[in-house]
Parts: sequence; C-alpha cells; structure tokens
Amino acid sequence: MKPVDRGSAEHYVWGGVCDGWHLLRRQDLSVIAERVPPGGKENRHRHHEARQFFYILQGAAVMEIEGAMVALRAGQGLEVAPGAAHQFRNESTADVHFLVVSTPAARGDRHDA
Repeated sequence: MKPVDRGSAEHYVWGGVCDGWHLLRRQDLSVIAERVPPGGKENRHRHHEARQFFYILQGAAVMEIEGAMVALRAGQGLEVAPGAAHQFRNESTADVHFLVVSTPAARGDRHDA
C-alpha cells in the first residue's frame, strides 16, 4: 500500500488547458484532483448515475447547476445529484484546484446537456 499524489497518479488533460489526476479510480468510487486555469470551463453536461461532490482546495470557481449559479471558494464544496445538468467554470484570474468525488465513477456516464 502506497500513498498517492499528483506525482504518482495517472494524469490527463481536458479542455486543452485543464489538468486532472486520478487519485482513486474504481468503478464504484472515483476521486480526481483537477486544476482549471483562469477562463477554463467544462462543457455543460449531466451524469445519469454518478453523484458528484466538488471541493475547492485553492482559488474560486462558479458552478452552474440547472441554471442556478453557485460561487465556491477554497474550503467549500457542492454536491451535484445524478441527472442535474452542470458546468464548472473558473471566472477568476488565478488557477483553481479542487477535488471531484464521484460514486459510482462518472466515466462513460457523461452526456452533454
């Protein structure tokens, strides 16, 4: 058993400028550390089965869920229920670092809204 961190986790790039690291990658549970630079955002989408929790480690972000805008800052988190259309955005001038916890894993369960 070994600790995991961004240096040892599987890394990927999304949206051309954003980073993700699979800290835990199981079918029933996923924990991903992500970095989104200023102006970065994901496509609005939904998951039919996955329930997600976004937790801001550093910086500030905006989460749009079903048309409602929620501002998040370091130390705050927000749950996204299965079926809810959502979009994570960094509208600030600094990188935002956060964790996304999904159960079950969201891989293959994402559909653009």
